[in-house]
Amino acid sequence: MSSTQPSQLLPTLFEDFEDGDRLTVLHIGPALPETVEFFSRYRCKLHFLDLFDELPLAGDEDPESAAAERLAELLQFPADTRFDICLFWDLFNYLDRGSASRFIKLLQPHLHARTRAHGFGVHNLRSPQGDELYGIRELAQLSVRHRPAPLPGYTPHNQQQLQGLLSCFSFIRSILLADSRLELLLRANLPAQAN
Repeated sequence: MSSTQPSQLLPTLFEDFEDGDRLTVLHIGPALPETVEFFSRYRCKLHFLDLFDELPLAGDEDPESAAAERLAELLQFPADTRFDICLFWDLFNYLDRGSASRFIKLLQPHLHARTRAHGFGVHNLRSPQGDELYGIRELAQLSVRHRPAPLPGYTPHNQQQLQGLLSCFSFIRSILLADSRLELLLRANLPAQAN
């Protein structure tokens, strides 16, 4: 059973793109039918990567560790792939510092100066675990489903901590939602020649 949630930031994510533009999109989570239908109005290459099925991703500093190798394997995209839009949803609430840093390091070669991203964080580190599954119903409306079981590895980061962890992104805007979550809009913090 899904419900809807308005989004003030999602329209901004798409404001530089028009129907018919060719987009490359990274969507963290399963391919929900409404999300696929939404992106059908664009000429898109969609990459659905359900990292939530891989949780917990341990923050092992050793790049040779099994956890580090598994994350590198999951984030293997063709070398010329550059994402225009990244939909992280609430992924960073489930990655410890080491895993989040490793994720960003692996993702960075696939970003360009115009890459935009959307996600959710928490305003207060004591915020309860939400366990929602997100998709896009319309440009300013998300679909939200409650997951059947809690996800492991809940390790939320506040906005300041996230800004440090997501080093290749700048925070454009954040909105405090009624349940103490933050809706976040980010831009790749890369030089223009990185296109």
